[in-house]
Amino acid sequence: MFSNLRSLIFKLDPETAHTLAVKSLKFNFVPNILDQDKNNPLFKTKLFNKDLDNPIGMAAGFDKNAEVYNSLFKLGFGFVEAGTVTPLKQYGNPKPRVFRLVEDEALINRLGFNNLGAKNVFNRIKSNRQIGLLGINIGPNKDTENRLNDYIECFKIFHSVADYITINISSPNTENLRIFHDQKKLDDLLNAIEKEKKDLNSKTPIAVKVSPDINEGDVSDISEVLLNNNIEVVIISNTSDSTRDNLINIQKYQKGGLSGKPIQDKSTNLINKFYKILNGRVKIIGVGGVDSGKSAYDKFLAGANYVQLYTGMVFRGPNIVNMIKKELKEILIKDGVKNFSEIIGKNKS
Repeated sequence: MFSNLRSLIFKLDPETAHTLAVKSLKFNFVPNILDQDKNNPLFKTKLFNKDLDNPIGMAAGFDKNAEVYNSLFKLGFGFVEAGTVTPLKQYGNPKPRVFRLVEDEALINRLGFNNLGAKNVFNRIKSNRQIGLLGINIGPNKDTENRLNDYIECFKIFHSVADYITINISSPNTENLRIFHDQKKLDDLLNAIEKEKKDLNSKTPIAVKVSPDINEGDVSDISEVLLNNNIEVVIISNTSDSTRDNLINIQKYQKGGLSGKPIQDKSTNLINKFYKILNGRVKIIGVGGVDSGKSAYDKFLAGANYVQLYTGMVFRGPNIVNMIKKELKEILIKDGVKNFSEIIGKNKS
């Protein structure tokens, strides 16, 4: 069905198409998808000590305001991450700010954390309890005077309703946000959040989402900070503000973060670099170009314990989780494993 509709959808501006997709899920215009492999032991796993049917998650960016997370669970996602949410409502950057690169199976966005604000999103989650594992991705407002305080404010608001909270330090669309990749700045931020957790007597786990554009030295520095602060999960990675040279579409040099197929290898290589250092002590969620069983398989081999996607659904449609599972199942059966976790990190080249 999606393949028939795709040409019509792709005639729409990408942001308009996204709004339409969210509304369709909100009002149940997207049919429930029959999942014949829902309880397949090949895909069973745990995240933050909670059982998941599968390790395939919806990345932050699709459900920015936590409007359709339960509908996404019904599409088969093992977990969903809403956001990025900032303390105060903000419009984001001027339009146009999303570009569809069809030939490259990619998107470029410079949205700039457009969202309705933390209290609005909190109230929605409070009144519509999640039927699966829900993470909230948080970030600072563009014009804030104290970014560290913005992270703390969001943590205070969401810790009672989120299954986990992701500290987003990696968007290329909020100026200088990536300075938090600096070892001391990241350590200060995570220390401040840990203090807040203790003050609130909160057990809500923390994930950190890093950029795909970091250099070799950053990998060991960031890993050290994650381990010292007992962070349970790192998300690798976000959109890239480089990786443009081999793209075909004429919009390839639009300013913003590139996602989808062109950053697949870049993120997979970065996952492997982190995996070699972390060695299972911090779990990895692999993001970037996941749109098939093979691309998910490559992320697991590199060291990812879970994967997330968003752009893949734009190009493959709402049945993408089942498509990935079907292809992945065939590969895993050939490998003779009983659960996908047996292949994690097997490619250490």
